[in-house]
Amino acid sequence: MTRFPKRPAQTGFLYALLAYASWGLLPLYWKQFGNASPLEIVSHRVIWSLILLATFIVMFRQVDEMRAVLRDGRRLATLVLTASLLGANWALFIYGVVSDQVVQTSLGYFLNPLVSILLGFVFLKERLSRMQTGAVFLAVCGVAHFGFHVGHLPWLALSLALTFGLYGLLRKIVTVTPLVGVTVETSLIAPIALGIIWALSSQRRAEFGGSLQLNLLFVGAGVVTTLPLLWFNSAAKLLRLATMGFLQYLAPTLQLLVGTIVFNEPFSAREAMSFILIWTAIALYVFSLLRARRNAIPKPEPD
Repeated sequence: MTRFPKRPAQTGFLYALLAYASWGLLPLYWKQFGNASPLEIVSHRVIWSLILLATFIVMFRQVDEMRAVLRDGRRLATLVLTASLLGANWALFIYGVVSDQVVQTSLGYFLNPLVSILLGFVFLKERLSRMQTGAVFLAVCGVAHFGFHVGHLPWLALSLALTFGLYGLLRKIVTVTPLVGVTVETSLIAPIALGIIWALSSQRRAEFGGSLQLNLLFVGAGVVTTLPLLWFNSAAKLLRLATMGFLQYLAPTLQLLVGTIVFNEPFSAREAMSFILIWTAIALYVFSLLRARRNAIPKPEPD
């Protein structure tokens, strides 16, 4: 990654496209694991991600910063919580893919920014504009409509949105760089991942080691997890927040297309109505951000 790109906007846009497109197409990767359990997949995802992240920590000379974080009890305690939320989010997402619920996973990530707004209002006392309040209300209506017609609350979508929303909230208040933070989080849940892998192997329920192709998929889980995170962090440094806000919906949109077109998951008119309500909420949310930014620009004084 170039430290001083000659065209920061174009470079940042490319990084953002790579990150969000990768996240949107990840269901295609997880589907290749066949009969492997979500627990085994996410455990290998943690272990191989940690190996790659540790390599980057050394390459980018952030070992001292990581040691400082590990010695800071307060920051470490917060990262224990974020690690738990991140691991839960990864496991829920993989479960949604292997159980043929990609449409509902996309619903969860469409809801995520609106959940973040609500969490900011409750915990950080951030004020909501009328448009943002209306956006949250429309999102609630969309979820209620979806749950009413499927006969139960879309718990998977809500869990994905809530775990990632809480993760973002806690990461906002802890002072740690992205690479060090993710590495510490991954290292904290690595012992649990190793325990799960050992338990599955001892019970002869592990798929790892069954074939070369499957082994490569398990190892590659670390790559497809870590690289989009690094691309995202690089994009965030080079692009405006509003631009990142627009591009973030590429991921759930691709997930929805993969679920309906590639995996042939049902997507009825009733489900479409739920998504229309949520898409309208997102449009209100983005418009409110753009209007707030425009109003914040000082007007030139008359001569």
